[in-house]
Amino acid sequence: MLLVFDFDGTLVDSIRDLAESASDLSEEYGGRRLDVLTVTMMVGEGAHTLVERILTEAGVAGRPPGALSRFLEIYDRRMLDHTTPYAGMIETLTAVGRSHGLAMLTNKPEQATRRIMSHTGLDRFFEDCVFGDGTLPRKPDPEGLRWLMGRQGASASQTWLVGDSDVDVATARAAGVQLCVARYGFGFSRIDTATLRPDDAIIDRPEELLRAVRQSA
Repeated sequence: MLLVFDFDGTLVDSIRDLAESASDLSEEYGGRRLDVLTVTMMVGEGAHTLVERILTEAGVAGRPPGALSRFLEIYDRRMLDHTTPYAGMIETLTAVGRSHGLAMLTNKPEQATRRIMSHTGLDRFFEDCVFGDGTLPRKPDPEGLRWLMGRQGASASQTWLVGDSDVDVATARAAGVQLCVARYGFGFSRIDTATLRPDDAIIDRPEELLRAVRQSA
């Protein structure tokens, strides 16, 4: 079985650093500081979309030249201030990785993701990764997920997508794979629970994933 993980809100709790970076950018363009819930509703579809939403919230028409680069500069300084793997995540990946393939699918840019992975020790678990600024389309387009499945020789029936947001739900549906919803993640508030199905796995802690996988076997 192949387990494909989202990054922000699934593997790591990064929302405080994202929110503070978003607030810094908003202030630079004359906007207010943004609370965590506001930023939570903005993230999940890549840095380009996040910056557009920040600027809209700040009342800036269009996208000023250099806004994306400026956000990435700000985030580069902040990304390791508070971001950490969710409690139990390292142990969970160690356990499931003994008998299952692991991969990662994120809309986050590669440089930022790899830096956090290296800092937190998550890099040792994921050889196959798809990032938001690569050549493959971003989630919820299923092409990146299907590429990972091809890399590891897994069919849709042999693949789980573990994620916390509406984007992950849509990606799993488009690819026809098993969905595991990380209810502990900050992106869960964006999921319309009416879209979830009886066969979707829902976990409240990372360590519950191992039991969910075993029960499906």
